[in-house]
Amino acid sequence: MPSLSRAQKQKRLMAILQAYERLAVAFSGGVDSTFLLAAARGALGDGVAAVTVDAPIHSRRELREAGEIAGMLGVRHLVVPLAEISAPEFAANPPDRCYACKRILFAKIFQAAAGFGAQRVAHGVNLDDLSDYRPGLKAAEEMGVVAPLAEAGLNKADIRALSRRMGLPTWNKPSMACLASRIPYGRPITAQSLTMVEAAEEILQGLGFSGTRVRHHGDVARIELAVRDMQKAMRPAVRAFISEKLKGIGFTHVSLDLDGYLTGSLNRALKNKCGRV
Repeated sequence: MPSLSRAQKQKRLMAILQAYERLAVAFSGGVDSTFLLAAARGALGDGVAAVTVDAPIHSRRELREAGEIAGMLGVRHLVVPLAEISAPEFAANPPDRCYACKRILFAKIFQAAAGFGAQRVAHGVNLDDLSDYRPGLKAAEEMGVVAPLAEAGLNKADIRALSRRMGLPTWNKPSMACLASRIPYGRPITAQSLTMVEAAEEILQGLGFSGTRVRHHGDVARIELAVRDMQKAMRPAVRAFISEKLKGIGFTHVSLDLDGYLTGSLNRALKNKCGRV
């Protein structure tokens, strides 16, 4: 079967979306969900709503940006409060943490969707996501959440290129992941650890570092930066500032990962244990 062009994939996506009378989009304000929301708005008009979960695992910056983008697109934005860290199956932080989390999150999103009159919920999973260890995808599939982007054959590069063509401000936005992904499996997830990670990453973003991660290893903050940013981070004044500020947050030691930023780097521990993820 010949591969489809981006224009053909986009046309296929619109056909998929037009088949829904009303649709709720699980919306984070990231690259994928913004593209999906914009496409759904074009296909369904007022028949689409964005649903964002306000939870401790999401930063205040992300919540604010999601509201701004939904407003820019002229889409009704529903914000659902949730405190999933109280659920033992999530707070214990097992390797399938995302499965438990998504079961909780999507249950709330479906409730909001029903209030909007939508029976279907969609999320912004793309083809590239299917190749990583993502137990949350299993939960979404079990609950009947649809994935129009993957169904249309769109990968991350397609979505960024088409987003740029559509004038979406998120086309070059760094990849996002919930704050719980900064905490190694097996280490309990607490409100304090999530707050520390959020504050640490805000400091780094304030210095102009984009796409950074601060992994929470108890007393140790392990910073992952793009390799191109490491030289800047090691300038004496910058290094001293980062160390002082992160220690002020509550970390005892501050380290820089020489491998740089790697998506899903904490999954390496699973690979070391079982040879795969």
